[in-house]
Amino acid sequence: MMALWVAACSLLMLCASFSGVEGIGVSYGMIANNLPSPDQVVALYKANNITDVRLYHPNTTVLNALRGSGLGVVLGTFNEDLARLASDVSFAASWVQSYVAPFAGDVRFRYVTAGNEVIPGDDAAWVLPAMQNLESALRAAGLGAVPVTTAVATSVLGSSYPPSQGAFSEASLPMVGQIASFLASRATPLLVNVYPYFAYASDPSSVPLGYALMSSATGGTAAVTDGGVAYTNMFDAILDAVYAALERAGAPSLEVVVSETGWPSGGGGPGASVENAAAYMNNVVRHVGSGTPRRPGKAVETYLFAMFNENQKPEGVEQNFGLFQPDMTEVYHVDFAPASA
Repeated sequence: MMALWVAACSLLMLCASFSGVEGIGVSYGMIANNLPSPDQVVALYKANNITDVRLYHPNTTVLNALRGSGLGVVLGTFNEDLARLASDVSFAASWVQSYVAPFAGDVRFRYVTAGNEVIPGDDAAWVLPAMQNLESALRAAGLGAVPVTTAVATSVLGSSYPPSQGAFSEASLPMVGQIASFLASRATPLLVNVYPYFAYASDPSSVPLGYALMSSATGGTAAVTDGGVAYTNMFDAILDAVYAALERAGAPSLEVVVSETGWPSGGGGPGASVENAAAYMNNVVRHVGSGTPRRPGKAVETYLFAMFNENQKPEGVEQNFGLFQPDMTEVYHVDFAPASA
């Protein structure tokens, strides 16, 4: 998540549907040594009416637990595998044969994602060729209906304020521009991790808490006015900056999936509390069906971060993004019944 802090600082320096949106997904992070079994986790998803799960890396035990669950699955690769996936077609074929093909009859794969938050960075150049090789491998396996994409942080943006001036940074544009063209030609969305929390935490005196929380406590007053468009929450402003950047990059039709968004319930960071986390997450669930000012009425496929508090992450807020404790008790309640707001 370090890239998110960079993204947040960038945002603050500049500012004091993909068809088939099914519901709200939740990321299943596993950087912990005390989590319940995958079978228990899948049952917990279903018991809470969560329709989709994001996995950051392949895990055959988890994939076996997902058989017959009906959950939509976003399956990621390890970032450290990108170079080999990009340069070795046989490795990409082996990856698909190991982690997708054996489960495809019983697991509903939504996307395969090549890497997470590697653009810009040393591995950025590997992302597109890895996507291409994975796509070819899926097609060869008769699984061409499974789309391949990648997930980026908002650190790919060089300009984000006002939202209509959103643009990719010079470091990101060469890679993101090519990826956007690839995805647009296939009607596959780009996955973006969106965190108003980090923008707020970087300078809480400059960002109204209600604006970051998507809270009605702002009374509907626009914290940002962009031409004739009023923004009452930062979530929409960030998303629309991404849409504007995609338009500038020549991919105006490309859809965006919010592949992570969350708020910490503790850990000592500014605004990190159970009350604020519950407010933000429930506001997201209620809001994403209504779209953004730049894409009104266009539901945004969204994945909350994360299912559990993870005790092997860095101490502080990083350990406190879970909806549930490892014993499967709620940290706070989220009503997974999407509604326009």
